[in-house]
Amino acid sequence: MIAALAGIVVLSLVATASAETGTFRMILVGQHDYTTFEFAGQTITGGRIEGTSTVLESSGGPFVVGENGRITSMAYVKQSEAGLELEAPAVTINAAGEKLFSLAQRTLGGIAAGQGGEGRWQLLGGTGKFADVTGSCSYETEYLEDNWLVVTMGCEWEQP
Repeated sequence: MIAALAGIVVLSLVATASAETGTFRMILVGQHDYTTFEFAGQTITGGRIEGTSTVLESSGGPFVVGENGRITSMAYVKQSEAGLELEAPAVTINAAGEKLFSLAQRTLGGIAAGQGGEGRWQLLGGTGKFADVTGSCSYETEYLEDNWLVVTMGCEWEQP
């Protein structure tokens, strides 16, 4: 019994030690189609974001320098005197059809042209080479005229 327990502990340590980790930087350029309305002292905004992403730098792993993807996201934003609450789940699909799931969250800045802000982007796994990838990114969004936006991010990732 003790030997079996020791074996399980050793295997779990080996599995933990063999996890790949790394970093990458990425840019996303997209266009949003938001709808906004007033609701109980808040401004509610929601809508689709469509765009492309490109990996600019990478330490290796599933994030390859120069790889492009198409991103689809659905943003939900509440703005009030208390501040901004933005949440945007997204899927990025590369040329091979592999999907990366993510979630952007932000409480700073705004969502109009000339505005933007910093937030956190969580990597939540995916398909193909992105299966079981997790991690966190700091990001900054800049909103441009005609519903365009640019997002730059620096990320740390892990994959068992």
